[in-house]
Amino acid sequence: MRPLDGVTVVDFSQFLAGPYAALRLLDLGARVIKVENPDRGDLCRHHYVSATRVEGDSTLFHAINRGKESLTLDLKSADGQEAAQRLVAGADVVIQNFRPGVIDRLGLGYETAQALRPGLVYGSISGYGETGDWAGLPGQDLLAQARSGLMWLSGDRGQGPVPVGLPVADITAGACLAQGLLAALFRQARSGEGTHVQTSLLEALIDLQFEFLTTWMSNGQTPPRRMRQGSAHGYLAAPYGVYDTAEGWLALAMTPLPVLTEALGRPALTAELDGMDGFADREAIRTAVQAVFATGRAADWEAELAAKGIWCARVRTWEDMIAEGGPAVTGMLRPGAELARVAAPFRLDGQRPEPARRGPALNEHGQKLAAEFGFSAAVATG
Repeated sequence: MRPLDGVTVVDFSQFLAGPYAALRLLDLGARVIKVENPDRGDLCRHHYVSATRVEGDSTLFHAINRGKESLTLDLKSADGQEAAQRLVAGADVVIQNFRPGVIDRLGLGYETAQALRPGLVYGSISGYGETGDWAGLPGQDLLAQARSGLMWLSGDRGQGPVPVGLPVADITAGACLAQGLLAALFRQARSGEGTHVQTSLLEALIDLQFEFLTTWMSNGQTPPRRMRQGSAHGYLAAPYGVYDTAEGWLALAMTPLPVLTEALGRPALTAELDGMDGFADREAIRTAVQAVFATGRAADWEAELAAKGIWCARVRTWEDMIAEGGPAVTGMLRPGAELARVAAPFRLDGQRPEPARRGPALNEHGQKLAAEFGFSAAVATG
């Protein structure tokens, strides 16, 4: 038995952030009913990140919605709203990510939902919060990265802003919401009280930067300084960073300079770096260390330095990670003839939840859900 067996989640959200939170609850045992627009469903069904399609939908949709049940309702119609309210009345958790104010106009806002189901756990994700000048702006990942300050932390000094190559705002916001929902479910179980859990892409990205922002607000707002090459962490002293080698790249973590120079066994380097400060002389230290790493292969440096206790790693591709990463990797990545799957990033009593093979077809469960929750199957067909 998984922790959330018996918990029903009704998910009105689409695309990525809200559905990711619902997916985490599903992996913990919850049943997730995905309510979609009759007109082509969740936008994520048609957001293609490659030419690969599975049963007419994008691989992205299947990845984020595997194992869920699909129901189509026209939430702008009276019948659709009545059916949605029946779902809410039978739910333990509701998730929505409409722009601020929209869910209330649809008759499914938090206050209404609590009246339908006292003690309900209700989760909302927005782009930038429910009030303020940015509240009505599109909650899109790249734009949230740009507005949050995150984008200029990465890359080398001369590159300009570098976005994270993943939808990091969506995923982290979904993870933040899931964390809050789990706490609210615990409260619900103990006291019967409901909770409105709210987060946004912006708040999630601020939290992701909490270490840097705490430092910046405490040090007279001195910003982190990116290096000309191999920049990795704007507030950490040299030699922290990524180094080009004769073949491949080597990531070097927190390592005191004397420890590194002793491990490298280069008296000339030791003499050159003598008296240098890891913060004030970051560029000079990096240049000197880079010259040494350029004389060998990343794999060889990793083997030699790791054996001496130096924290370092060759930069790997996905293929390398799969070949070398062991059970933590192979336990999560599940190949498939038509659609591969990525399982949950946790184990419960030593067992990883088995991922469903695909996401639902549009309105695949409409008639079954109509019968279960007591509304007309005609409403579920749009």
